[in-house]
Amino acid sequence: MTANVTGLSILQGFTSALDTVLPSAWTSSQPHLVGLWAQRMGVVIAVTIIPMLMIWFNAEAILLALKQDPEVAHLAGVYLKWLSPALPAYGFNLVSRRYFQSQGLFTVPTRIIFVVAPINALLNYLLVWGPEPIRLGFIGAPIASAISFNLISLISLIYGVFFVPRTAWYPISKRTFTSLGALVHLGLGGVGQTASEWWAWELVGLSASLISPVALASQSVLLVSSSATFQAPFALAVATSVRIGNLLGEKRARRAGVAANAALAIAFIISIVWSLMFFVFRDQWSYIFNDDPEVAAHVSSTLPLVALFQVFDGNAAVTAGVLRARGKQVVGALLNLTGYYVIGIPFGIWLAFSLNLGLHGLWIGLTISLIFSAVFGTALCLRTDWDHEVAKVMERVAQEHKAAEDER
Repeated sequence: MTANVTGLSILQGFTSALDTVLPSAWTSSQPHLVGLWAQRMGVVIAVTIIPMLMIWFNAEAILLALKQDPEVAHLAGVYLKWLSPALPAYGFNLVSRRYFQSQGLFTVPTRIIFVVAPINALLNYLLVWGPEPIRLGFIGAPIASAISFNLISLISLIYGVFFVPRTAWYPISKRTFTSLGALVHLGLGGVGQTASEWWAWELVGLSASLISPVALASQSVLLVSSSATFQAPFALAVATSVRIGNLLGEKRARRAGVAANAALAIAFIISIVWSLMFFVFRDQWSYIFNDDPEVAAHVSSTLPLVALFQVFDGNAAVTAGVLRARGKQVVGALLNLTGYYVIGIPFGIWLAFSLNLGLHGLWIGLTISLIFSAVFGTALCLRTDWDHEVAKVMERVAQEHKAAEDER
């Protein structure tokens, strides 16, 4: 949780700025801007990682100051120290993934993951439980993760240099260190949009742990389940963001609007499928994870709420992707912050503890959060002036062209 809150979610948020600038640059008259903006994000990430590493290397002292159990604080601190070599690689991987995706090379990151995933599983087995000479126990897990993240970076670099056309690349120069403010502005909005959602789930998990062990176990089942089903609309949101950006770069405003509306319709269909699945199999679902009858009953009674939650979760994911394509990360952040922290979570906690609704109360609050974000996000998408969005892209490209001419 500490790694997610203080590091990984923030890097995810910052690199979401590339969802705005890379796809439109690729289909513009200056596709080499894809490489330039990727380099600039690399600079931003490198600076951002410094305070994160300081937190990770002092995590034990920080957690103790937050009144955590001393043994837990010590183990968490050790874990984060050994995981720290993964942080620069994680940031690089987020940038390289968007570098490939903006060019329509969606399968490249997937192929790389297919290669590294089994290696990661083998490393975890060998370093945590393997033969005595190489078994490291507890620290083997973060070391395996660090090696795997760096291996992804190495393969991505090799693939990008030797197997992808150099159309999108820009030679490293002084321009790499210019216009960083625009990325920081978009990135901070992306942190608010992405990290606020990650943190909300951690807060709900913490609240569930205060209800009862059964509620915590049930929440674990529900969290894993909803996280798994979220991958489909999230992938659709990534594709939507790239597709809209490409169309804006091609000056095809009307087609961009059609793509956004089509994505919303597809997200709704996907969400209905997941919703029906949870509702129909609510009495059997928990037994996929455990055979505790009390947990199973708790999960079964909560799944109808999770089924309703699915309908709006998929829609909110896609609208967030559309907002990223438009460079409206700050608007997305305001929607999430308001939906989760002003409305949904406080209401859910009140229902859970004041009205004794327990886990049901927390999920009612989460569902209200998603209804708020989905409804207002959809309204913003449907009211978009796509001609204005094209004009914004053209202005950004023109500014870069002028900067290049001035440098010459």
